[in-house]
Amino acid sequence: MSDPDPRGLASDGDGTRAVRAGLPEPVKYEPTLPGPVFAAHFHLPGEPTGPYTYGRDENPTWTLLERAVGELEAPGEDGVETLVFASGMAAISSVLFSQLRSGDAVVLPGDGYQALPLVRAQLEAYGIEVRTAPTGGDAQLGVLDGAKLLWIETPSNPGLDVCDIRRLASEAHARGALVAVDNTLATPLGQRPLELGADFSVASGTKQLTGHGDLLLGYVTGRDAEAMSAVRRWRKIVGAIPGPMEAWLAHRSLATLHLRVERQSANALAVAEALRDRSEELGVRYPGLPADPSYAVASRQMRRFGCVVSFTLPTRARAERFLDTLRLVDDATSFGGVRSTAERRGRWGGDAVPEGFIRMSVGAEDPEDLVADLQRALDKSAG
Repeated sequence: MSDPDPRGLASDGDGTRAVRAGLPEPVKYEPTLPGPVFAAHFHLPGEPTGPYTYGRDENPTWTLLERAVGELEAPGEDGVETLVFASGMAAISSVLFSQLRSGDAVVLPGDGYQALPLVRAQLEAYGIEVRTAPTGGDAQLGVLDGAKLLWIETPSNPGLDVCDIRRLASEAHARGALVAVDNTLATPLGQRPLELGADFSVASGTKQLTGHGDLLLGYVTGRDAEAMSAVRRWRKIVGAIPGPMEAWLAHRSLATLHLRVERQSANALAVAEALRDRSEELGVRYPGLPADPSYAVASRQMRRFGCVVSFTLPTRARAERFLDTLRLVDDATSFGGVRSTAERRGRWGGDAVPEGFIRMSVGAEDPEDLVADLQRALDKSAG
């Protein structure tokens, strides 16, 4: 009987797996991670039976990255497929629009990523019924009956509420619905949605997965061959493909994912504790704080709690003064980078948050320096 996991992926630790994920078998005098393959077409005599025919369909650089992400999302598991995309939104759209038809119903989080209202409008234009409910308290179960697909975002962005993936997936499957989980904030080192029962794990690789704020990328991982074939067909139709350079940079960045996630999660907890302990009430949210409303569920399904902390200052003016005063934290959107960022989230619209709501992405700086910078900016902006 053959070894179902000859590379030992299931038994390796997260750090070992991240460093070696997706690497090809070693070839003498060849690099351990081959460089990006820039090709619109490939030599193709005779019948097109090989893996690489045209650059919109497949690329060897994508193949290695897709293998790497699959090894992180579902280590040691056969039959799991990953497809990479030009962005996180391309990945999200591929699942929704490949699985749903006119007359179907889908359940989305009412407190999810701020582009979801745009997706809702397009789904409804195609005759798809869209229902929403908050992430917290597993509220999406209340509107699930008759739905074709349940879309989960946990922890939610930007509110950091958490739902029970295993419970929701079990209930959804019992009612005939597929389940997709946006795993962007957690990363595969924070939680593995497929192990918890989801059909798809979807994420923006733009954020902590690659961690340097220098590329756009998305991916879908799933184990159902028919469903993933539809996702692949959608990618081909719309051409939502990453460039080979972006794919190679992403794969290279995975080697430090474990180091970055460990450091940033520890830093985020230190920041959350410091904000919690201030005399002013800031409404701090972080799933790794034992007193956080999400902690009980998060601690059952997450191995690490992520790098995002949220809190609320009393006014828009105070929030803007605070952001202007920071020295080590850039005022920028997105999250997950090695350099800390923060923003007043309400400036974009689309998120149901107070005017003074701050979403902070905690980087890899020294935690003492970050905490001191935050304390100084909070004190100075209060005057």
